[in-house]
Amino acid sequence: MAALAAVALVVLGTLLIGVRGVAALRTTSDFLVASRRVSPLLNSAAVSGEYLSAASFLGVAGLFVKDGVGALWYPVGFTAGYVAMLVLVAAPMRRTGALTVPDFAEARLASPALRRITAVVVLVIGGLYAVPQFSAAGQVLAAVTTWPYWAGVVIAGAAVSVTLALGGMRAATYVQAFQFGLKLLLFIVPAVWLVAQAGPEVRTAALHPVEFTRFAADTPVSFQTDAVLLVDEPTPVHRPDGTADVLTSGRHAVAAGTVLVFPEGAAVPETGGGPPPGGDDWARPLLDPNDTGHPVLGTWAVLIATALGTMGLPHVLMRFHTSPDGRAARRTAAITVALLGVFYLFPGVYGALGRVLVPELYLSGATDTVVVALPSRVDPGWGGTVMTSLLTMGAFAAFLATSLGLLLVMSGAIAHDLLPGGLRGLRITVVPVAAVTVLLALQAAAIDAGTLVTWGFTVAASTFCPLLVLGIWWPRLTTAGAITGVLTGLLASCGAIAVALFGPPVDGVWGLLVTRPAPWSVPLAFAATAAVSLCGRPAPWSRAALLRLHLDEDTRARGTGRRPG
Repeated sequence: MAALAAVALVVLGTLLIGVRGVAALRTTSDFLVASRRVSPLLNSAAVSGEYLSAASFLGVAGLFVKDGVGALWYPVGFTAGYVAMLVLVAAPMRRTGALTVPDFAEARLASPALRRITAVVVLVIGGLYAVPQFSAAGQVLAAVTTWPYWAGVVIAGAAVSVTLALGGMRAATYVQAFQFGLKLLLFIVPAVWLVAQAGPEVRTAALHPVEFTRFAADTPVSFQTDAVLLVDEPTPVHRPDGTADVLTSGRHAVAAGTVLVFPEGAAVPETGGGPPPGGDDWARPLLDPNDTGHPVLGTWAVLIATALGTMGLPHVLMRFHTSPDGRAARRTAAITVALLGVFYLFPGVYGALGRVLVPELYLSGATDTVVVALPSRVDPGWGGTVMTSLLTMGAFAAFLATSLGLLLVMSGAIAHDLLPGGLRGLRITVVPVAAVTVLLALQAAAIDAGTLVTWGFTVAASTFCPLLVLGIWWPRLTTAGAITGVLTGLLASCGAIAVALFGPPVDGVWGLLVTRPAPWSVPLAFAATAAVSLCGRPAPWSRAALLRLHLDEDTRARGTGRRPG
């Protein structure tokens, strides 16, 4: 009941703060970029609130339990991406005067075709990133209450669509800035409480991992998705209704919704999805997704996707267009790096404690819920209930803040870039976009939030990163080269994702390059863009368009006799 009250407070607060943007919502610029009047401090808080998604609040700790210590490379890549954005992208993007990434593409290369292609890419990236936000909302609500998975998905979708339809970017800015502060507070306080409450034995075990091979006590495991258990020795289990059974040696399929209680001392089955928590491979400070045997390449694959993908995330790039000028955009990026650095000190705390206190989540496929599962394991009384409620509130704040930005850019891609419909069209489009995302999320419960988000980063790194970096810094870029590069990156990354989802299983290094295609899809996109551009000539006016990106607003204003901005 307390967790439901926490969710209700976050949703109600989101709606009330969103109403503040209604009065100032008169034009398309108001809806998409808040009339470019957002200060660096407020904007950096909003960017951080938007960026700290389900993958950050829940996914990193869940991946720590599932894949090991190497999962901490994810926050390294997330934060490093903002350093690259600060140096290469932030100020020039703002100086274009664009409202969206497709606006930038057309302003730089005067190509309506490129504008439409980039709008489609926005929808792909937004979908891959927004679906896990709603999916995680359903998983968290199901984990802390008796409500079904779909209820959390629908609640998140309804709250986001109503807030955006009412107040647009201005409402999103206030909500995201508020929710960043809320998330930071509600992530740090329970982490400190957990460390203090867990006791010296648990803290020692968290710092000195031992492989999870035997259940330390009678342990119920609730399978939220279909699973296959690999049993090495006959293992007795029983169900909550008292029915006893024995899992014989071999493979056993377990249906979603099944609850099995493993007795104290029983051997822990394998899942085939990664190393058991605490083992030597698990404790290695490198990433080996799906246990392919190539940890160095796996680590680089995640770093390339997250660091370069950050520069291409359309909902983050749109945030810099809300700044008054290029200097403010650069200051926003710098402050954001500091804010993210503080937040990312703590996912490892939850992951390390989760390996000791709730390692069975590795079996059930519910590692994304480790953050909200910990307090009740440490303190089954009122203290655990309070902390679970606070973390649930913070988790929902993460889902809603990120979803606001994603639905905003997807609606903009449809109603501003593909089918221009003005302010009314933008407000109306939010609802069907949210509805489609909810429908997709209802089918995505079996996929880790971190995996889906990483795929979103991979598509962004393979499409928008080459377009932006070369479009801002390379005078030889041509329209044909830009279109070729974007399409090459889109087809390469999405093709690999489709094979990973629907194709036959692929093992070894090829399996890694299919599930994590950034190491080859990003260089391929850069190479295709450069090769085609070198075969042609940029338009005569392109140098002036490029120069505009690098001239400070004050310099340009003095040259034209106009006021800056």
